[in-house]
Amino acid sequence: MPKAVRYDEFGGIDVLRVDEVERPLPGDGQILVRVKAAGINPSEAVIRTGAVADMFPSIFPSGQGSDLAGVIEEVGARVGGFRPGDEVIGFSNKRASQAELVLVEAGDLTRKPEKVPWEVAGGLYVAGVTAWGAVHAVHPEEGEAVVVSGAAGGVGSLAVHLARRTGATVIGLASENNQQGSDPPRPVGRSSAVGE
Repeated sequence: MPKAVRYDEFGGIDVLRVDEVERPLPGDGQILVRVKAAGINPSEAVIRTGAVADMFPSIFPSGQGSDLAGVIEEVGARVGGFRPGDEVIGFSNKRASQAELVLVEAGDLTRKPEKVPWEVAGGLYVAGVTAWGAVHAVHPEEGEAVVVSGAAGGVGSLAVHLARRTGATVIGLASENNQQGSDPPRPVGRSSAVGE
């Protein structure tokens, strides 16, 4: 039986456990993915604590995780463009990505970039889509300046790279905590790193 991360009550990481679960069966428009790597977003950890239960209720046992990267095991009916063996990244809107096998809506998957390692790909989708949406919304052009707040974080670092691809000059802001340590933000191409 496949395994999945589950919890039966709100709390910290101590409420998490790994259970054997039934093998999911893909329905119409769904794809079964064998997960190679799965991320956790800060908001998902907050959901697990119960601090936002009014906005994001949980049905127990609950799973955890949205981002995932893996290999397609099985494709449900009415799914085109994917087949078993395809390497994909995506999003589970059922908080279920931290499992060996995950059902994902076909529209929530895309092909994994070939050169991106699994451990990076597993946390790429939510941050990547968020960063793309932010950069696309402001539509920077060559010669313009773009300020990215939180440039040292997952979304911010991707937004810096996406904005740079437009030819814009990017000014990345990061808190003092992110200015120290082994991997502080640094200028990349036509970019500047600034402490907040």
